Amino acid sequence: MKAYIFPGQGSQFPGMAKDIYERSAEAKQLFERANEILGFRITDIMFTGTEEELKQTKVTQPAIFLHSVILAKTLGENFQPQMVAGHSLGEFSALTSIGVLSFEDGLTLVSKRAQAMQKACEATPSTMAAILGLEDEMVERICTEITEEVVVPANYNSPGQLVISGSLKGIEIACEKLKAAGAKRALVLNVGGAFHSPLMQPAKDQLQEAIESTMFNTPPCPVYQNVSASPIANASHIKANLILQLTAPVKWTQTMKQMLNDGATSFTEVGPGAVLQGLVKKVNREVVTSSAS
Repeated sequence: MKAYIFPGQGSQFPGMAKDIYERSAEAKQLFERANEILGFRITDIMFTGTEEELKQTKVTQPAIFLHSVILAKTLGENFQPQMVAGHSLGEFSALTSIGVLSFEDGLTLVSKRAQAMQKACEATPSTMAAILGLEDEMVERICTEITEEVVVPANYNSPGQLVISGSLKGIEIACEKLKAAGAKRALVLNVGGAFHSPLMQPAKDQLQEAIESTMFNTPPCPVYQNVSASPIANASHIKANLILQLTAPVKWTQTMKQMLNDGATSFTEVGPGAVLQGLVKKVNREVVTSSAS
């Protein structure tokens, strides 16, 4: 079965999607429509802007969304997914690419999401850290033990790679404890806030109304959502999970395992970069090893 996966924040790069814009009249039309919807020329920043300009949350999320969705549209008949998944922001790209959301609604929601998350970040200084080389259960236990600060598992990216999210002090304490417990690395990330944690509750509240008032169509194939790591085919369930996503962890490892168990034979990453392909290989390696043992 053909699986298509869509990347999230962090996969942007200067000059992204310029080649797509230049080679396709349909792509050019969609990018220009996006400039109108957003109220600024995001294409100028994507094609000729600096890395710093691309890092602005109001730019980053719509830019990655546009790269992914418009690339999927230009694939034409070659884009025939039998299952899809998106990493965090990538879930919106996946849903728009398969027609659950219209292009306009998908972009509008992503823009509102980016702005709501930016506000939440500014309200409470917070961050995230990548923990490498520890079992998920150990990371979860140590996060649970830190009760005086907010710190939670946020992104289950692949076996041995779990990103935690929380207050500045919470992340500092957790990194010390996790290194003492044997983590190979506990690397604080250069991000604006504690995504996929309770600190995103204000953003979740703000986005909920927008999602609930948007039309969602029935998907043509199963959507493996971050919150559940299971196939969803019901539009109202997809909506509910998308609302929960902002404060819940991204269960990417679990999602990839489930897709493999459900018969995924190939994974095509649609969007900038190839980060997810690397994660799929790590998950696949563990699944094969587990089956052989």
